[in-house]
Amino acid sequence: MPTAFKWSGKTSKGTIQSGEITANSKDEVITQLRKQNIIPTAVTKKSKVLFELPPAKPKDKDIVVFTRQFATMIDAGLPLVQALEILTKQTENKSLAKVIGKIKDDVEGGSTFADALKKHPRMFSELYANMVAAGEAGGILDTILSRLAQYIEKAMKLKKKVKGAMIYPSVIVSVALLVIVVIMIFVVPTFARMFAQLGGILPLPTRLIIGISGFLGGIGGVIILACIIGIMIAFTQARRTEKGKTIIDAFLLKLPIFGILLRKVAIAKFTRTLGTLVGSGVPILDSLDITAKTAGNKVVEHAVYDVKKAVAEGKTLAEPLTQVKVFPPMVTQMISVGESTGAVDNMLNKIADFYDDEVDNSVSNLTSMMEPVIMVFLGGTIGFIVVAMYLPIFKLITLIK
Repeated sequence: MPTAFKWSGKTSKGTIQSGEITANSKDEVITQLRKQNIIPTAVTKKSKVLFELPPAKPKDKDIVVFTRQFATMIDAGLPLVQALEILTKQTENKSLAKVIGKIKDDVEGGSTFADALKKHPRMFSELYANMVAAGEAGGILDTILSRLAQYIEKAMKLKKKVKGAMIYPSVIVSVALLVIVVIMIFVVPTFARMFAQLGGILPLPTRLIIGISGFLGGIGGVIILACIIGIMIAFTQARRTEKGKTIIDAFLLKLPIFGILLRKVAIAKFTRTLGTLVGSGVPILDSLDITAKTAGNKVVEHAVYDVKKAVAEGKTLAEPLTQVKVFPPMVTQMISVGESTGAVDNMLNKIADFYDDEVDNSVSNLTSMMEPVIMVFLGGTIGFIVVAMYLPIFKLITLIK
């Protein structure tokens, strides 16, 4: 059974080096080191850790910085192991630096860079590892790494746009509801006690607001809170099942405003991922498989798997895309043109750029539309509560006069 060994030794130039190698025996470690022109001075088994937490997943920004720096070093002619060693020392994210060190040891031990990356799926996605494998096979690793960095940066921007579109209205609505709840629970009861002392029949709007306030301040508030928590738990549990994810994702795509935005995001991500993989030399079936896994939406994922099945049977890419009814006609027609001209990857990237701009426009329109709607809702609700509370006071002033 392979075991991790720590070693130290001298190179032919007399430089002292150290590291870790996974091997079946101590003799095997010594043999590997001698092949690398290193004279081992110490080889010991690495002590086993009883419990080790998995490394924290780095931010996309850290992966981009690592990828760009690595591409620059490879393009400058630095050996793979030396480049990884430098990055191990200078990477700021400690978890990522530790993983890069392990990858360096695996590469030193004879593993390919892509195979070493596949051992760390939390850090480097399947898409990343497969593109690196294609780059190694084609001798264009630096080009592929630069393309990967560009892909991750564009994916980050797309994610940021979607978060911005979702967070802004959510925060505004939450604050509006909080203000209304505070007024109903703490302010309205004060007026209600004052009106009770005055006696008389209150106007209908006032009675309605006081009734809602009493409901929220009593058992009604508990019931509503319990329902909200129950819905959140049910939603979380449903997202953990394949069927639940599919139903929720299909529902989200059918929403009037957000559904259109999410569909555009899904198309941009699909075309960007597939275009990057195909352009990097990854086989079309493998590219479709990876694209499906990274789709982020179960409806799109199932559609891509159907396309992969049809392509495996000998059909073109555009034909099954038309049949799945997920992608707009413009997308399928442009891909068809790309296939006929032999430039599918370029066409896919053009579609991705177009839908990136569409997402930008949709987010701007959504924000512009939500602001007045929320203001009208908040102003109308609070205005109604204020008028309802002051109606009895106006009536009392009229009676006094």
